[in-house]
Amino acid sequence: MNDLIQDAHAVLLPAFGGLELDDVVLRYLDNGGVSLLPGESREEYVARAMSDERRANESAEQFESMTALARERAGAGVIIAIDQELGGIQRLHQLAPSLPDFDKARELSADEITRQSAAVAKAARALGVNLFLAPIVDVVSGINPWLEGRNLGVDPTEVSRIACAFVRGVQAAGVAATAKHFPGHPLTRLDPALHEAIVEATLDQLEPSLVVFKDVIGAGVSAVMSGPALVPAVDANEPSSTSRETLSLLRDQFGFQGLIISDDLDAPGILRGRTVEAVAVASLVAGADLLLVSSQAGLDTIVRTIVDAVKSGALAHERLADAARRVRSLARQLETGHDAGIAGNLGG
Repeated sequence: MNDLIQDAHAVLLPAFGGLELDDVVLRYLDNGGVSLLPGESREEYVARAMSDERRANESAEQFESMTALARERAGAGVIIAIDQELGGIQRLHQLAPSLPDFDKARELSADEITRQSAAVAKAARALGVNLFLAPIVDVVSGINPWLEGRNLGVDPTEVSRIACAFVRGVQAAGVAATAKHFPGHPLTRLDPALHEAIVEATLDQLEPSLVVFKDVIGAGVSAVMSGPALVPAVDANEPSSTSRETLSLLRDQFGFQGLIISDDLDAPGILRGRTVEAVAVASLVAGADLLLVSSQAGLDTIVRTIVDAVKSGALAHERLADAARRVRSLARQLETGHDAGIAGNLGG
């Protein structure tokens, strides 16, 4: 039973707004949790930039102290994830060199993008950060308020060139990269972080995004994040992060053997009237390994629901154990991957 409870903690990625580990997060780490997302506030997420107050007051020493405490409480390697996007959210603000925006990246060679990305990742490693929730590889061809100002454009060849160069640079410096948001969001009229959004695209219209995902998987990206919206061309009933069809496409047809991370399970695009506990189980059943969720969403209740789902047979014990094994495997790899870089796309 203890192993089951630890596995249920291991598959959660709690997000919180600052750099203080509160009692909820510390208890999560004490009981088997191995991943954290020190994030941004809702206002910062919408603005795609860190607040003036954070930029003025947040220090490298605070980051280092937080990550050191997390490792101490977990007693093992810990995944410390952040949004550090090309042209989008850059969580580390002045604590790391800036990544080029899309216009600048188009003017740079792939080698220069790789060099600049590696420099950012090296600075992140020094702070204890070891996973970037980037690059965004959705090829956006129509309306998309959610990814406006964050995507790399409409040309899949150029998106692939920039994204693959970013992945190579980041992972050579010992930080794992995450390609998001599978299977792509070419036209999405509503923001899935706010609404029950639907991707209005045929399979042919999804193809440019899928091509880029294939390319970054070929480049060895360590993780892929599934999207938060309903994509009827792939699955008419379940949003991507709880869709068995979508995650089977990624795992079986695309041959991806790395870590599958859900998008924010608190998002209306994923919840669709369900509880966060229900979508956590559904995401694991569908094939996700690591579940992004607010630290204030009731982690203890989510853990109990996952454990109960295993006991009832709604979630196979082997599926949970496999997901937890993949998470711990990447955490160990990141703990020792500082000098050798990250050999991405590894099974658990």
